[in-house]
Amino acid sequence: MSDFLKKARVAEQQMRALFPATPLQRNDHLSSIYGAEIWLKREDLSPVRSYKIRGALNAMGKALARDPALEVFVCASAGNHAQGVAYVSKHFGVKGVIFMPVTTPQQKIDKTRMFGGENVEIRLVGDYFDACLEAAQDYCKEAGGYFLSPFDDLDVIEGQASVAAEMTAQLGRVPDMVVLPVGGGGLSAGVTRYMAEVAPGTDLRFVEPSGGQSLRAALTEGHPVKLNHVDSFVDGAAVAQIGQHPFAVLKDTPLVKMLDAPEDRICTTIIEMLNLEGIVLEPAGALSVDALKDLKDEVKGKTVVCVTSGGNFDFERLPEVKERAQRYMGIKKYLILRLPQRPGALKDFLNILGPEDNIARFEYMKKNARNFGSVLIGIETTEAANFEALFARLEDSDFVYSDITEDESIAEFVI
Repeated sequence: MSDFLKKARVAEQQMRALFPATPLQRNDHLSSIYGAEIWLKREDLSPVRSYKIRGALNAMGKALARDPALEVFVCASAGNHAQGVAYVSKHFGVKGVIFMPVTTPQQKIDKTRMFGGENVEIRLVGDYFDACLEAAQDYCKEAGGYFLSPFDDLDVIEGQASVAAEMTAQLGRVPDMVVLPVGGGGLSAGVTRYMAEVAPGTDLRFVEPSGGQSLRAALTEGHPVKLNHVDSFVDGAAVAQIGQHPFAVLKDTPLVKMLDAPEDRICTTIIEMLNLEGIVLEPAGALSVDALKDLKDEVKGKTVVCVTSGGNFDFERLPEVKERAQRYMGIKKYLILRLPQRPGALKDFLNILGPEDNIARFEYMKKNARNFGSVLIGIETTEAANFEALFARLEDSDFVYSDITEDESIAEFVI
């Protein structure tokens, strides 16, 4: 048994001082869809609703063991890492100074303060994370504190490996496949190292959001590289550069083991799990489940574990998630309609709509001395095929329209 394996198992036992093992649950709904044994490792059910508490506990505990005089721990985070550090700071009775961007939603600030209580000081600095991180590191040097990286830390990686230690013990057998979400790489590196020893035959798959494929970029270049642009929608995994320490573990990952999940498709998975299973997943927490859509031909008849890494979902985002899901499924579209300025024109258009077509948005700008006005119209329906029929009827009419649903330059501005 390697030293890493021993330490990961010790870390897993130490978690019990804070919380019981997160459940490993067979999901009948997903198992039926994919003809497989689909199990969910429910990290969304930890005390802070993500696995981040594990790395924070292990890293802070080891730092205090090395230097019991340590009093200040510092991190920069707008999400799950902040909440994990806050929770563990209170557990150890130390001060946690947490830097967050000024733009951080109040809900996340309040939750971090709730978990840490009097042991946490929150500082809001900068509009973007990079400025926040720089301020946190500068403060850490001045205060002589201990900086806690969310993923690029060997002790954090070791703590995240406790997910695999629990999962293999709970399952009681070796899974055929484990699907892991990837952001900075701490979780995937920890689970990869652990499974390489206890279950080398298990097929590991790694899924990143399409707008933030930092591991794929690093594997392609042979070293970590910073992405020029990252889509921040999957905020828990929207990382511009994979960590150096995680990449050292993951650098031999074949590209065929890499998956990317489109942000809009992830929204369909969030809605599906919420409506059908009552499971609340944040976008990063839904990555592994969403990836099953790309793995459907490979998982049949197999035992598959998906790590649902977090459930810190702000329900104020639900309208956006529903909107993106509908657009991905092709059941909601936005049109710019050229409407003649004559009596009855609107009624004529309404008569073209099908029985399952519903107007969700209507903005009409009538301009003087013009024969036509422009209408921004949003239409929802029950099946994507209904739009084919609607567009055919529009083509046969005198109405002129433009479908702007997929035109990012326009849709981002007006929708």
